[in-house]
Amino acid sequence: MNNIKNSLFYVTIIGGFTALIYWVISKGVSLEVGRNIVKKSVESNHWKDFLHSMVDNLQHPLAILLAQIITIILVARLFGWFFRKIGQPSVIGEMIAGIVLGPSLVGMYFPEFSAALFPKESLGNLQFLSQIGLILFMFVIGMELDLKVLKNKAHDAVVISHASIVIPFALGLSLAYFIYEIYAPMGVEFSSFGLFMGIAMSITAFPVLARIVQERGMQKTKLGTIAITCAAADDITAWCILAVVIAIVKAGSLASSLYVIGMAILYVIIMLKIVRPFLKRVGDLNATRESLNKPVVAIFFITLLISAYASELIGIHALFGAFLAGAIMPENNKFRNIFIEKVEDVSIIVLLPLFFVFTGLRTQIGLLNDPELWKITGLIILVAVVGKFFGSALAAKFMGQNWKDSLSIGALMNTRGLMELVVLNIGYDLGVLSTEIFTMMVIMALITTFMTGPALDFIGFIFKDKATAVPEEIGTKSKYKILLSFATPERGKKLLQIANSLVKKQGDNSIVTAMHLSLSTEVHSFDIKEHERKMLVPVIEESQRLNQNVVSLFKVSNDIDSDIIDTANQGEYDLLLIGLGQSIFDGTLLGKILGFTTRIVNPDRLIDKFTGKEGLFENNPFDERTRHIIAKAKMPVGIFIEKNIEEVNQVFIPVFNKEDAFLIDYAKKLINNNGSQITVLDAGGEVKNTREIQETIRSIEQIAPNHIMVMNDRTLKKEFLESQDLMIISLESWKKLIESQSIWLNNSPSVLILKP
Repeated sequence: MNNIKNSLFYVTIIGGFTALIYWVISKGVSLEVGRNIVKKSVESNHWKDFLHSMVDNLQHPLAILLAQIITIILVARLFGWFFRKIGQPSVIGEMIAGIVLGPSLVGMYFPEFSAALFPKESLGNLQFLSQIGLILFMFVIGMELDLKVLKNKAHDAVVISHASIVIPFALGLSLAYFIYEIYAPMGVEFSSFGLFMGIAMSITAFPVLARIVQERGMQKTKLGTIAITCAAADDITAWCILAVVIAIVKAGSLASSLYVIGMAILYVIIMLKIVRPFLKRVGDLNATRESLNKPVVAIFFITLLISAYASELIGIHALFGAFLAGAIMPENNKFRNIFIEKVEDVSIIVLLPLFFVFTGLRTQIGLLNDPELWKITGLIILVAVVGKFFGSALAAKFMGQNWKDSLSIGALMNTRGLMELVVLNIGYDLGVLSTEIFTMMVIMALITTFMTGPALDFIGFIFKDKATAVPEEIGTKSKYKILLSFATPERGKKLLQIANSLVKKQGDNSIVTAMHLSLSTEVHSFDIKEHERKMLVPVIEESQRLNQNVVSLFKVSNDIDSDIIDTANQGEYDLLLIGLGQSIFDGTLLGKILGFTTRIVNPDRLIDKFTGKEGLFENNPFDERTRHIIAKAKMPVGIFIEKNIEEVNQVFIPVFNKEDAFLIDYAKKLINNNGSQITVLDAGGEVKNTREIQETIRSIEQIAPNHIMVMNDRTLKKEFLESQDLMIISLESWKKLIESQSIWLNNSPSVLILKP
């Protein structure tokens, strides 16, 4: 009755008001008299009108801007992904993506497309959006600086950092003396040109350096700590010098710039002495995600915008204000992490690539069409490397570092990346750098950033030592060694439980290593210790509960798959344990998670025999990462699928063929170390026909009677499956199980799939 009533009301309202709208429009036509309204004839071509309308829409500034953003993000992510895969920071790929979309490639070979996508009149919008992205990015960089580290390591870091600034600064200024006459823009004073060349040579990209240190697992080493501290000190010092240089350039002389510098000092004092304590108070009261509501977030964003606005008004650039606003944020790591999450995705994924492309549109490699220009480019690169690389290395050696660490610090400090592009764009906007010099310096930024990884590898090759990526104690081949790699603490605890069941009573004759790898893009440099603690502590606590000694490994990785394989192979482990999720047991469509396709013909009549081929099996039944690990690992691999396992007492092992004989060895380990009850299902009739399997089972029965039994009935009851804690099955047999769509898939316990 209610449905009929609601339907009548709906029809009455829609119909009545539609009629009213039609009547008003019809009557409104009479009001057009005398207004010189031009109406299209009935005979006009509606298709052409539609096409003209589409063209007009495409040329609308908003449509152009959206098309630019979509193109830029896609190309930047593609290039970033590619360079990350070859072991380079993704920022290099994004920088190159900007150049590719600019006049150096697309503009040269596809000028019509380039003109349509990046018309000159649209570049203003692109520039302003990219500047907003830079302001947010510099805000994040300021927050990622750990000032406490600077305080603790100030002496060595400041000496090395300042040497790595003053040496390339002096060399850059000297280079400017020789190229000023020919390559400096007309009307630009030598002091302005020389100072910008000097500061451009002195920049280190702190975020890129920090990421490289994390990805190489150096953050806990003395070298990594010194490098990050030096980069942080370099960042602060270089931005202060840049603010002074901008003030001098804008004022026209050193004397005139003193007013600007004085205002800047006053502004910094206000930010440190007044604004910072206020923000600390707000942060202490709102340090949780729940309490960090919109009004509180607004306070911090307003602080950012006012700081950027004030520094722009003073004449030291808005980016300095954004950087300082980030640096004075509350030091609570949890608070900073929450706030960075709110800002970083928009700034780095959406807005920052716009800056790379805007830089690329200014970079015209085609202008370097003379050998002399390329000689100057080479000279700029040489001066940049000599000043930064060797300047930092010599300073580090003087401060007592060995040659390997000194050269490594030099290689890391030579990383320029995005920060260099920021400085170059400021110089270009101020008219201090010509298009040719700007292009040369962009090439220098790319090469010095690209060379960091290979330089570190080469230094490591020259100064080889016996240290490896795995702990020193993992070197005794006689011990049974298990490596478990986990994504979450809960998964790690379950994998540890399986490992413990296999080696519980072996004591010093076994080693279990628990490893967690985090993607470099998901961990901030200032938060890395807290993230490591959060990932490893629950697993270590579980190991104490189980009375199982564990070696813990933590690494920030650029390629998790490869690092798992490398660590496992280099450590010469006897077993690698990895995990898949419980979600594969939700319903019967297991393939959604495991990466295969299965068609359930009739869920009520699923067969439980392994000879049937009913159903559809299209791919290897694992995701890409698992397949990669299985293919490359040199030791047995166990893929654990968890389904609320609490203990490993009742274990079920189906044997399908002779190749499954190795599973009985794991049954023996479980009985000897954990006292597990093992049920072996002779699913293929091979147990009674294979002498090796029979002898192994007999030997187990002699040592531990009543702990192992053989079943010949292939039809398993649901009650039996539900009574088991764990099923151990070979990889090939698991595939057959999937092919047959056995009822086991619905009722099986947790599963350990073993590849011998």
